[in-house]
Amino acid sequence: MPKLSLEDLGTKVRGERGDQGLRETAISIGISPASLSRVERGHLPDLTTFGLICQWLGISASEILGVEIADGADEHDPEYSWGASVHFRADQNPSEELSTHLAELIRSAQRKIQRQRSFGS
Repeated sequence: MPKLSLEDLGTKVRGERGDQGLRETAISIGISPASLSRVERGHLPDLTTFGLICQWLGISASEILGVEIADGADEHDPEYSWGASVHFRADQNPSEELSTHLAELIRSAQRKIQRQRSFGS
């Protein structure tokens, strides 16, 4: 069970920011003030922003997402955690095979989330 849900991320960020200004906080995180504002209002961040916010908060992205990190892997390594976003930026037209595998991955994640919600986790 994640300690913090994606839905609660904005509230957590706003709380951690405290009296510090939005722009100053965004700079310390490494994101734009507009991105920080959207997250605080409850919008889900893109993968890169999500990773930077997790680092700033000192929390594990894997715990929020409810996934396990492989032994010896560094979840803060962009090639490990956020590598998919890099591939999509480089290749705007992924192959049919890649699209099929990604669709199955997403469906699998959705089923896991649905099971957790069904069991009240």
